[in-house]
Amino acid sequence: METLTQRYIEYDRSDFSDEELVNIYRAILKPRLIEEKMLILLRQGKISKWFSGWGQEAISVGTTYAMNSEEIMLPMHRNLGVFTTRNVPLNRLFSQFQGKMNGFTKGRDRSFHFGTMDYNIVGMISHLGPQLGIADGIALSNLIKDNKEATLVFTGDGGASEGDFHESLNVASVWDLPVIFTIENNQWGLSTPSNEQFNCKQFVDKGIGYGMDAYQIDGNNILEVISSVRQISDSIRERPRPFLLECMTFRMRGHEEASGTKYYPEGIQEEWNKKDPVRNFELFLKEEGILSDEKVEQFTKEIKTEIRDGLDKAYAEPNIEPDTNTELKDLFREHNQVVQAPGSEHKSEKRFVDAISDGLRQSMEKYPELVLMGQDIADYGGVFKITEGFLDQFGKDRVRNTPLCESAIVGAGLGLSIKGMKAMVEMQFADFVTCGFNQIVNNLAKIHWRWGQNADVVVRMPTGAGVAAGPFHSQSNEAWFFHTPGLKIVYPAFPGDAKGLLAAAIEDPNPVIFFEHKYLYRSLKEEVHDDYYTTEIGKARLVRDGTDLTVVTYGMGVHWALETLDDHSDISADIVDLRTLSPLDTETIFNSVRKTGRVVVLHEDCEIGGIGAELVTQINENCFEYLDAPIKRVASLNTPVPFDAGLEQNFLPPQRFEEAVVELMNY
Repeated sequence: METLTQRYIEYDRSDFSDEELVNIYRAILKPRLIEEKMLILLRQGKISKWFSGWGQEAISVGTTYAMNSEEIMLPMHRNLGVFTTRNVPLNRLFSQFQGKMNGFTKGRDRSFHFGTMDYNIVGMISHLGPQLGIADGIALSNLIKDNKEATLVFTGDGGASEGDFHESLNVASVWDLPVIFTIENNQWGLSTPSNEQFNCKQFVDKGIGYGMDAYQIDGNNILEVISSVRQISDSIRERPRPFLLECMTFRMRGHEEASGTKYYPEGIQEEWNKKDPVRNFELFLKEEGILSDEKVEQFTKEIKTEIRDGLDKAYAEPNIEPDTNTELKDLFREHNQVVQAPGSEHKSEKRFVDAISDGLRQSMEKYPELVLMGQDIADYGGVFKITEGFLDQFGKDRVRNTPLCESAIVGAGLGLSIKGMKAMVEMQFADFVTCGFNQIVNNLAKIHWRWGQNADVVVRMPTGAGVAAGPFHSQSNEAWFFHTPGLKIVYPAFPGDAKGLLAAAIEDPNPVIFFEHKYLYRSLKEEVHDDYYTTEIGKARLVRDGTDLTVVTYGMGVHWALETLDDHSDISADIVDLRTLSPLDTETIFNSVRKTGRVVVLHEDCEIGGIGAELVTQINENCFEYLDAPIKRVASLNTPVPFDAGLEQNFLPPQRFEEAVVELMNY
């Protein structure tokens, strides 16, 4: 620790007893001493990477100290003090840093990329910003349950440039969420200074635009941090609303150690070292006569012993032995679906859109913890009127109109799940999911595999062409998610399946992407059970039984196949409706192929990189000796979806599918 003999920070200790001040000193000293050790271990090659919070400890320690232990904190990679102040065992932290099994991610992620609900901490991912939307969801749960809890989430001055920052603060303000957005303004984003990142004087000015209170404090003054957070959190527990808290500080070391600090102007580190939060607080306590050199030496020795003992335990752990079954099993929260049959045989004719609405409404009745979120879904009932009347039945807490901010809302869905609730997020059109893509593929999909937290979120996706809606309202984008481990993907083709599978998706505690073809909404109807029921996820359906040919398809492709084969009554074909794309029911596919010996794979999505390519590969690898002809793959053109009806029909595959069937039968 560098010597500092003069104090440069003024403290107000009026609300703190001597005993508490000493406890605070121990709390801020601990991460500093761990930092010292980590930097040594980094140079020795015993850890691979380190993001230093040196000089910023007062923010991490002070905010955590001020919050109640049952309240959730969402730290970033410089917030070691959050973990130590929450008393996370050091041996487990060190195991995490070394990729050992006793860490929090089973060696699957590094440093502070983890959470632990044992200590009410939700960790970050490398993409800066998504944690803010998750904080919204946690705060929303607190608001709905009226449990008088606050939430605190961190971002940096660099991360505040992300779109997630705007989305999340806007949602929090519109919904009056009890969350504290804490900006660690250390004035540099890696090597980029603040004046190249934003063009406003200070972050607190942004509070005006979001309609929220905003405070700026000295982030190196630990007593000011504690007092401010106590005051804010007490206030929002009683009157829920968001706050923006800007903590002025400086990053004394590099973004991470390998990046260095050569880009810093000469002398800036020396100036900021005068405001070192640990040394200044120590000098203050000595001036107050409540801390002595002997006590400092004693605390230092005790903490270093704790560090050494923690490291010894972590070093003693064996390296992880890879187990493929465990890696695959941990993708999802265990869920052994028990299919629920309807309570009676009573049925009525329902359109596709009605069946989805019915399944959603009955799921809302079954699960009082389920919250629906989406653009225009409340009073208006959604652009497809699926949630019409829901607001009157379930109330505005559970049926929530959202601003146009898909990323924050998907993140909020995850936050609700972290608090034990369920979320359904409606994309107004599947095309718009791009704006929430990161949250889905990097948070929802990976969080259980990373640290055991499930994402009980269903994302509904009105999809597909055939309605002359053009390239931004007609895309089939299921393949984007099919490639991402950790997501379940459902794509029904019939009203009865749509209702049962949607209910099953909501029941499932894992993330489900649920595709609904817009063309089918009001063009297809059938007799559907009126009672609540579920349909098995991961099980394909044989909608037509034949011997000459197998058609493997899903969604609108099922109806194209039925129409084509109706026109070719001489062809006896199996039509396999996948219904679920992930997990994929290969057993049903392979059994059909082994029976018929001929296969056409059909889907609406573009051909290249589509799900059909995987289906062809799976069939080829597992059924080659049963094939009597080459496998045919038929899909839409490799272009965006055109607007003009004639161009759209040319884009879609039905005519090419018919030609492929005839060609295959003549092979």
